[in-house]
Amino acid sequence: MREECGIVGISLEEGCRDVAVQLYYSLFALQHRGQESAGISVHDGIEVRTKKGMGLVPQVFSKEDLIELASSTGIGHVRYSTTGASSIENAQPLVINYRDGTLALAHNGNLVNSQELRYRLEAENRIFLSDSDTEVIAQVFIKELSRKDLVGAIKDVVRALSGSYSIVMLIGDRVIAFRDPLGIKPFCIGRLDSGYIVASESSAIDVLGGIYLRDVKPGELVILENGEMKAVELYRLKHSAHCLFEHIYFSRADSILDGKLIYQSRIRIGERLYEEHPVDADIVFPVPDSGITFALGYSKGSNIPYLEGLMKNRYSVRTFILPGQDMRETAVRLKLNTIKANVAGKRVVIVDDSIVRGTTSRRIVEMVRAAGAEEVHVRVGSPPIIAPCYLGIDMPTRSELIAANRSIQSVERLINADTLGYISIEGLVESIGIPEEDFCTGCLTGTYPVEIPGERCIISQLKITEFQEEEEDEMIKPEVY
Repeated sequence: MREECGIVGISLEEGCRDVAVQLYYSLFALQHRGQESAGISVHDGIEVRTKKGMGLVPQVFSKEDLIELASSTGIGHVRYSTTGASSIENAQPLVINYRDGTLALAHNGNLVNSQELRYRLEAENRIFLSDSDTEVIAQVFIKELSRKDLVGAIKDVVRALSGSYSIVMLIGDRVIAFRDPLGIKPFCIGRLDSGYIVASESSAIDVLGGIYLRDVKPGELVILENGEMKAVELYRLKHSAHCLFEHIYFSRADSILDGKLIYQSRIRIGERLYEEHPVDADIVFPVPDSGITFALGYSKGSNIPYLEGLMKNRYSVRTFILPGQDMRETAVRLKLNTIKANVAGKRVVIVDDSIVRGTTSRRIVEMVRAAGAEEVHVRVGSPPIIAPCYLGIDMPTRSELIAANRSIQSVERLINADTLGYISIEGLVESIGIPEEDFCTGCLTGTYPVEIPGERCIISQLKITEFQEEEEDEMIKPEVY
């Protein structure tokens, strides 16, 4: 599975001109969220200037680039595509010139009504230069801004969009940020020595020595200007729909998400996993790197020693570029190798964050057995994935998901494990400490928080007519930090 991207926006006090450097380090801290492209847009006091390219953050930006982007205000983006091809045309921030100026926009998430909105805009003779849903958002915003003030325009944008989104925009020397009313994608606010930052994860704040303040509230608009921040709550729903897999897999373990430290949540998930699926074994070890914290929790809860059984090669090539099944099998061994002395003759517990197609899990089990393990028990820090994600995770179709139409016992046989145990949804949400009704569990239940053709939906949670708007005088009264 892959996430879509990471975003960041920073506004510093007038006179501080190193925002590009701070954006660079923040994007580096968010690199795990996207490795296809990276970009930075700044306002230099006169115009918007942008540098973006394909590849990792240090491959895209040079020292000279950061010097040329000297400014006090800017936004940044790292991308993995779920909507739109992996190409420079879709790299972000997206920059559009319009009647009243220039807009730079970066987006994390996925719209489910992107094509419908595009058709409507094209019927109005609006021209698109990319196939990403980010440009759809930009065009909707420009249209609304032509007839309303900023707050009113963004309110109408939120009404028009269906799906997941955390968005940063650069308009003049202001950073504009807002989050969808269900809070599906993560977004947080931090304070820096000379200003404020909004970012996908708090790790981007930490790297700058900043202070994490809080999450951007679902349905909230945040405005950063001249190193100051104003917040306006546009919409408030009864429940949120935070992405569970941010807590399980995507976010860094040192990030704070929805008020919860990811590391602590994953430790508790591992402990609960043992409570639900105990086993007598000699060692516990993770599938690196995503299973490490879960395995530590499982070891802590069970008192079974934690010992590494698999070593990861972080320089291995992608298996799909290698011809022939034999070469692909070799590539798996290049990526992960057993530490035979630690597993030979042992009853082992392998802990992973999730099982998607099951092919990698089966190969890992077979490798561990070939290394001499007497028993191989697999434990998983997420419930079975039975449905695809439409909201920003690049996940296989139902036909490719191993658990979609199979029992746990059938999956157990297919991956050749002695036993297989998934954490329950109840155990997962209790471990995180957020009520189940405030999570999106679409990939685990097949019921989604937004309307998707052919899928079940929690209609009462999202209907636009049920948005609870603040009174006008309260809505436009900013919260100043």
